[in-house]
Amino acid sequence: MKKENVKKFVVMGFNLLVVAMLLVSCNSGQKGNAGVVVSDSSAIHYPQETHLKNVRQLTFGGENAEAYWSFDNTRLSFQGKNNKTGLMCDQIFMMNVNDTTSRRLISTGKGRTTCAFFLPGDSLILYASTHLSGDSCPPEPVREHHKYLWPIYAEYEIFVADLKGNIVKQLTNNHFYDAEATVSPKGDKIIFTSDRTGDLELFTMNLDGSDVKQITNSPGYDGGACFSPDGKQIVWRASHFDTDSERIEYRQNLKKHLVSPMKMELFIANADGSDRRQLTSLGGANWAPCFDPTGKKIIFSSNYKTKAIPFNLYMINTDGTGLEQITYEKVFDAFPMFSYDGKKLAWCSNRANGGTRETNIFVADWQP
Repeated sequence: MKKENVKKFVVMGFNLLVVAMLLVSCNSGQKGNAGVVVSDSSAIHYPQETHLKNVRQLTFGGENAEAYWSFDNTRLSFQGKNNKTGLMCDQIFMMNVNDTTSRRLISTGKGRTTCAFFLPGDSLILYASTHLSGDSCPPEPVREHHKYLWPIYAEYEIFVADLKGNIVKQLTNNHFYDAEATVSPKGDKIIFTSDRTGDLELFTMNLDGSDVKQITNSPGYDGGACFSPDGKQIVWRASHFDTDSERIEYRQNLKKHLVSPMKMELFIANADGSDRRQLTSLGGANWAPCFDPTGKKIIFSSNYKTKAIPFNLYMINTDGTGLEQITYEKVFDAFPMFSYDGKKLAWCSNRANGGTRETNIFVADWQP
């Protein structure tokens, strides 16, 4: 889920990208010789980021997020919007990582979309969309008491499209929230989030939408799941309750198709939901997790040091040890994903945006 612009960080939202968009400065950016935006308030690569080499910026302008690799490691699917160009609502795009001019619209251009992911073979892309319920963007929720509320659009359904943007299959068809879908590297299962049982839980299904199974069953939000390289495990973010007041607030918001969690931690389990255990207990917002190529570490975004800005990328062993900071951006880094061959890392960031609110996609060679 992509971030929207806000001027003040107040409380963690469902996806938390929205709360990361603070106005950094009024400094203007300028084009460097390599075509990269250079800013007094931001850098494309920080010296402490020793795991990253040959950092490149792939998008320039607007809000671009959730960039996920094709199986052949040459392309990224992502969602983007840009009010300056009239693209007022997130739509799904595809891009070759070695040709920034190859950006192509995959979704219908109608409604709001989110969470695109390549299917095995790289000829089809999975994503969620509200376009069947209307051509325009669905309304944003009203923020109550200055709290950020993320909409759980019941209009979201999960679709499969070819690389020309033709929808070839609709995988869900109901009046519940169905989104946040990713695909197992084994090529056999899709995992997604839905509130069809009255709570936000994780479900799996086959690539054709059959054999839907609920695999989490804990009060609170479970979502944003990712498979391990061998497809045997999953990692996800969850917002659960420590107090009755948190539980009551969550249920009240959910009845209005809204979520405003105060915190998120990471959980890990077998791909069928068994052997569930909590991976982080850091406090703040820990989210957007993804396995590293070895399957022994998790990379994720967190603001645990400040409980506000900045969000940076961290890695942790799957047993909860060895926490290490990976990026050092001053505002926001999130949505990391390793290429399937383990050679590159893609993520989304506020770096190098000239002090604006723009979020762009970056890719780097990964140095273990």
